[in-house]
Amino acid sequence: MNTKQRPVFQAVLKYRYPVTAIASVLHRISGVILFLLIPLLLKGLDHSLTNAANFQNIQHLLSNPLAITLLWLILAALIYHLVAGIRHIMMDAGFAESLAGGRRGAYVVFVITIILLFIIGVWL
Repeated sequence: MNTKQRPVFQAVLKYRYPVTAIASVLHRISGVILFLLIPLLLKGLDHSLTNAANFQNIQHLLSNPLAITLLWLILAALIYHLVAGIRHIMMDAGFAESLAGGRRGAYVVFVITIILLFIIGVWL
């Protein structure tokens, strides 16, 4: 049997990816999360605006620690997607187009996101 034609298992998690690739993949993942969850949040907002009893139900639901954690995760996706999107717009405008600039920009996105998430966590 010829072993050279056998498929090779590539363990994707064993590779070390550059920070720019990680930032790009996280930007796409956060976009998908927002695409899926924003309609749910808008439905909750619509439900809360129909009458006072529904507003109190939503308010009671959002006082649950699990709901607060879920809301924080949704806000994390939103904040990261916003900050990374601003980075992409700046790169499209001609800023930080080099490899070193892209690396620095990715690190700046991570730092700004962590700072903003900490502030949102304290606020929630």
